[in-house]
Amino acid sequence: MAANTPAIKIAAGEKKSGRDVFFAAGIVSILAIFFLPIPSFLIDMGLAFSIALSVLILMVSLWIEKPLDFSAFPTVLLVSTLLRLALNIATTRLILSDGAEGVNAAGFIIGGFSKLVMSGDFVIGLIVFAILITVNFLVITKGATRIAEVGARFTLDAIPGKQMAIDADLNAGLINDKEAQARRRELEEESSFFGSMDGASKFVRGDAVAGIIILAVNIFGGIVIGSTRHGMPLAHAADVFVKLSVGDGLVSQIPALIVSLAAALLVSKGGTRGSTEKAVLNQLANYPRALFVAALLLGLLSLIPGLPFFPFAMLGGLMAFVGYTIPRKLAAARALVAAEESAAAENAQLEARDSIKESLRTVEIELVMGKQLAIKMLVAHGELGLRVAKLRRKFARQYGIVVPDIKLSDSLTLAPKAYQIKIHGTVVATDEIRLGDVMVIVGDGRVPNVPGEEIRESAFGMKAISIPESLGAEVTRDGFRTIDNLSVLLTHVGETIRGNLAQLLSYKDVRTLLDRMEPEYKKLVEEICPGHISLSGLQAILKLLLAERVSIRNIHIILEAIAEIVPHVRRSEQVVEHVRMRISQQICGDLTDNGALNVLRLGSRWETAFQQSLKKDGKSDVAEFDLDPRMVEQFGAEAAPVIRSRMDQGHNFVLLATPETRIFVRMIIERMFATLPVLSHLEIARGLQIKTLGSIS
Repeated sequence: MAANTPAIKIAAGEKKSGRDVFFAAGIVSILAIFFLPIPSFLIDMGLAFSIALSVLILMVSLWIEKPLDFSAFPTVLLVSTLLRLALNIATTRLILSDGAEGVNAAGFIIGGFSKLVMSGDFVIGLIVFAILITVNFLVITKGATRIAEVGARFTLDAIPGKQMAIDADLNAGLINDKEAQARRRELEEESSFFGSMDGASKFVRGDAVAGIIILAVNIFGGIVIGSTRHGMPLAHAADVFVKLSVGDGLVSQIPALIVSLAAALLVSKGGTRGSTEKAVLNQLANYPRALFVAALLLGLLSLIPGLPFFPFAMLGGLMAFVGYTIPRKLAAARALVAAEESAAAENAQLEARDSIKESLRTVEIELVMGKQLAIKMLVAHGELGLRVAKLRRKFARQYGIVVPDIKLSDSLTLAPKAYQIKIHGTVVATDEIRLGDVMVIVGDGRVPNVPGEEIRESAFGMKAISIPESLGAEVTRDGFRTIDNLSVLLTHVGETIRGNLAQLLSYKDVRTLLDRMEPEYKKLVEEICPGHISLSGLQAILKLLLAERVSIRNIHIILEAIAEIVPHVRRSEQVVEHVRMRISQQICGDLTDNGALNVLRLGSRWETAFQQSLKKDGKSDVAEFDLDPRMVEQFGAEAAPVIRSRMDQGHNFVLLATPETRIFVRMIIERMFATLPVLSHLEIARGLQIKTLGSIS
């Protein structure tokens, strides 16, 4: 096998070299026709080949999918034009030298065309030739030239934008390097093709002009030579040489007209994909109402006295039939394509489910239920899906991000009534639903006078009573509000998601947020990224805000605040503190209760302790937080009962600290009360009513 490989390569090379030599010999032969006398039988072969080549060019132009598939058209057009001109010169030589012999002096093809088209009268031939020249020169060639000029101009003007689009898709990860290279190569070929077509259209135009000149030369020169050299009467010389000249002109102009039509079809196709039959007929047939109106008009014309009935009636019936059948065929084709796509999608899902890569993927949010709980929720599956969708819309409005889909699954390893909430495959919350019971939140208030079990509500840890569902109506009459199992479950899911928003904000989500912004704010992002901060740094700032449940729905204000501070400060924590001050109105507005902001203060003792634990550098920036661990434990022991009592009373409040210590107080408090907001004095909005609930002291 190895020994035969060089021989195969050599054979392939010889075959390619032979084609090159054959093509070069053909070009040389065409050039030789310009200078050497050619016998009439070779002229007939050349003219037949010219007609066959023009028909082949037209057929290829009709069936290509897009203009770039026939990128060799300018070269083919040049060769075919050169062949016709060479044959014109050869036939001119024969007409002027042997024209006295009769109409077959320049070959039987020219004689046959002169008899067939002119019917023995050269005046008819002149009129037909003039019409062909007019159609070719003034209609087809002129229109194709204009389309080629505009197409070349627009294509060249669009190159920078298309190149930037390719680079943007590559940077965004929508395409890979190979696809980007292929698209760039196609862009280069497209620009070269339309530029070449702009010049190649001049070949066809020049060919038409040359045909007129050659016809005039043949007629005038033939009459002069026939009457002076061959002693032919002037009328006889005019009859013979005009027939020969017009026959020659017709034989050359018919292929020229066909090639002009091919060029016009090619450049007028533009961005339409598919063969010309599909591009034209399918688009015409896509509007059945137009076909019905045309059929009605033809039917009316067939009934007008004096007009022939059969042609109009036949065409009208044909259009009506096409207008009736085409929509049904298109609907059947669309249904077939949809079924194939659905089957392909199902197969892809099955393959992905069984693949190793699929097993490595983790779901962003997953609710895993025990078997008994899953069966119970399956009954309310429609309501569950509807309320999950409402929950996601609520998060989008409240926090400005789109929460990922929540995957529902069951597990035999869980207790029958238990459930788990997973974030990125990690269990972050778990609890158990008391099926057949309803929950009543009581806090520190009165307790319903019915049998029940005292529990802690899973989402907020508030005191509650679980009572049988049959007693729900009784406690409702007593003024209590009951909560069903589905609401308990979704409340816990929602609160868990709210506490993990920072983990759910991906790099892709940040890109999507920025891409949806107005053009002016996109320019602002370009000013600060990556000059002052990277896109991942911007993501880190948004994550820090969401970690404290601060909404980023006003992303434009956040970007303005970042642009103000980021040239001077690099640490994300310091940038976040500045952003929080800028959006203080929003933060306080989200935390107010009946128009007032309930505040729990640290107390002077703890404010002093936290302030003294700050170690600053030479620039007066906080470099270290050094609080004795025993003080931290003591602060937690004193803060927990105070905060818990306020929560059990149902108060919506915030913990207030100094601007320098806020972030460190938050670090300690979030371990015990993750949902408790911690604000600094600078984050209190102007004109806001403050209500002090007490202090930790």
